[in-house]
Amino acid sequence: MNSDVPVIHCSGITRTYSEGPTELTIFSDISLTVAAGEAVAIVGSSGAGKTTLLNLLGGLDRPSSGHIAICGEDIHRLSEAGRARFRNRHLGFVYQFHHLLPEFSALENVMMPCALGGMSVKQAAAKAESLLERVGLGPRLAHKPGELSGGERQRVAIARALVNEPECVLMDEPTGNLDEQTADSVRALIESLRDQLGIAFVMVTHDMRMARSLGRVLRLEQGTLVDEVVVQP
Repeated sequence: MNSDVPVIHCSGITRTYSEGPTELTIFSDISLTVAAGEAVAIVGSSGAGKTTLLNLLGGLDRPSSGHIAICGEDIHRLSEAGRARFRNRHLGFVYQFHHLLPEFSALENVMMPCALGGMSVKQAAAKAESLLERVGLGPRLAHKPGELSGGERQRVAIARALVNEPECVLMDEPTGNLDEQTADSVRALIESLRDQLGIAFVMVTHDMRMARSLGRVLRLEQGTLVDEVVVQP
């Protein structure tokens, strides 16, 4: 992708829901641009719409109005199948709960996006093994999620998000379900991957240490998105 093209560019984004005769506005006139390799944290109170915004950016939900382009492509002009293919190729996702398939090994879970994209089993396995080694799980390739700790499961989920070499990884509270020590190790891993890979990260988080480590912090409050001044310790 041309590095001059923003990984994410959205303007005038509004999301409303109907509750009987009442229309509820989650946010309105949101604009956001994320450059290639940039890391952005979105913070705000519970119920502010952070996860809703992340789902819009990932093409998992449609805005009520406005324009969203990912890597220069207006994702909401694609068919549902087209959006799924686009997400698999250009975006990675990491959630608070890992969403790994329990009957498959760590290696097989990480291979899944490659298999869905039509890659050969041999090539997918090689890519998955390399990434699992990179996130410190080389000895755990054959272990199923139930045999891994919470931090290890989240590392598998991060490797899965990266395996197709996406331009952007969207993360929803990736340390929110972890104890403080484990969260610190995952935080350090994300910082390292950000610096090494040149992939854009957009993260929703309540973890202000994690948010500040990314560099650019945006606050979503009362339906608006504003830059927050980051005070380094």
